[in-house]
Amino acid sequence: MKMTDTLKKFIPYAVVGVISGATTFGAINYFNVQNEDSQFSYFAPKNTDAKYASFNMTGVGDDFVKASKMTVPAVVSIKNYSNRTSQRSEQDMFDLFFGNPFGGQPKQQQAPKDMPSGMGSGVIISPDGYIISNNHVIAGATKLEVVLSNKKSYVANLIGTDPTTDIALLKIEEKGLPYLNFANSDNVEVGQWVLAVGNPMGLNSTVTAGIVSAKGRSIDLLSQQSRTPIESFIQTDAAINPGNSGGALVNPNGELIGINSAISSKTGYYEGYGFAVPSNLARKVVEDIKQFGLVQRGFLGVETLDLSDQRQVANYNQQRKTNLKAGEGVYIINVSEKGGAESAGLRSGDIITKVDNTTVSSYYDLSFAVGSRRPGDKVAVTYLRNGKSNTVNVTLRDQKGGTSFRSKADLTVTEKIGSDFEPLSERFKTDYGLNSGVIAKNVAEGSEMAKIGVVDNYIVIEVNGKPVNSQKDVEKILQGYSGNVQVKYVDEYGRITTRGFKMP
Repeated sequence: MKMTDTLKKFIPYAVVGVISGATTFGAINYFNVQNEDSQFSYFAPKNTDAKYASFNMTGVGDDFVKASKMTVPAVVSIKNYSNRTSQRSEQDMFDLFFGNPFGGQPKQQQAPKDMPSGMGSGVIISPDGYIISNNHVIAGATKLEVVLSNKKSYVANLIGTDPTTDIALLKIEEKGLPYLNFANSDNVEVGQWVLAVGNPMGLNSTVTAGIVSAKGRSIDLLSQQSRTPIESFIQTDAAINPGNSGGALVNPNGELIGINSAISSKTGYYEGYGFAVPSNLARKVVEDIKQFGLVQRGFLGVETLDLSDQRQVANYNQQRKTNLKAGEGVYIINVSEKGGAESAGLRSGDIITKVDNTTVSSYYDLSFAVGSRRPGDKVAVTYLRNGKSNTVNVTLRDQKGGTSFRSKADLTVTEKIGSDFEPLSERFKTDYGLNSGVIAKNVAEGSEMAKIGVVDNYIVIEVNGKPVNSQKDVEKILQGYSGNVQVKYVDEYGRITTRGFKMP
């Protein structure tokens, strides 16, 4: 058997689901015609005492103009330049998530050096040049160019990213820039007017209007780039298209309530639903990145099952020979040793129903309520045990079990390069003629390993010319190292490639 065929079987790939849906929005104005004797209104109620809410656009147009004038100068175009042939452009991301409108497979052709391989939007959030955008807009970039609404261009520095929320923070060297203030997204209400501002389809400084269609929406999108995705999107029917990603969702006061991130579509273009990361979550992420260099995220320390997902529950019952019922809440499968949940007395079999004031109906409710907090924070967790409701205070910890903040200097080698590694069995190495090798796992989107083309389940043979057979081998070679790193690896086709990056 050829090594190529075996590796194809050995290396699993997730199939990206297609989220589809469309909506139309219509409004009926009730026009009143008066004379001296009577009052007539279209769709007049038979019961003249009945009251019908009318759709009043008075003043809304003026608000939109004011909000647009405030927002457009603070929204930028971002051009992503990359040398990677496998670099995903903004359009590719929409193809992968929502289907290619032109049919066939997304192109993996390398862009010319003077042409960007992807484009998106960003929002200036401070006069000294800090810009917020999406992680998928900047992923894999070797150069990021920011173009203001006045066409002035800058090369941006990437300050940090967070695949878990699809947020990135950039910086350009300039002062006195127009910027947007964050609004409290918790106060956003379904039905309120919003504007989406960005650069869709190569059309700079485009403004579209709509309403908030829903809040707290999860669409299982970010699980493609994070093991611990946090999704609590603001859903809107304001038109959002490829290129809008990273742009602003604002209220009629011109305040930032969300970062536009995705659409729901069969074609890859707008069909009715758009999704934005809430401003409260986005603000917390960029504040962490700016202050610490990485996001400070709290964890309960539990392995869970989403009871709202009937398929997950059915699979779990089949595998574990249990009889759990689907419904609302999150079932605790395991509790981590020395984690916050264990210390607070939570145990397997408990069903989490609430965290502080947030009702937990699904996994995404839990991930948002906990993941938007920092290590050391305390949360009140309400849970069911044997049908009885209990509440306990849990001190959140980081993934390493600590409660203090961490900086980039505190990161492990594998965290810095963005991948974990698992050993290959000796039998596998013997059967396929390998003298060494480890399997790449949990490769972070936009990480150094991802930039050189490594994805989950690729086999890393050597690091800096030295054979590696365990994660400890990789850590030993790179611990304290600050130069260029050369990685030799095997891809899914059995090809051996050596590529390098500078150790962060």
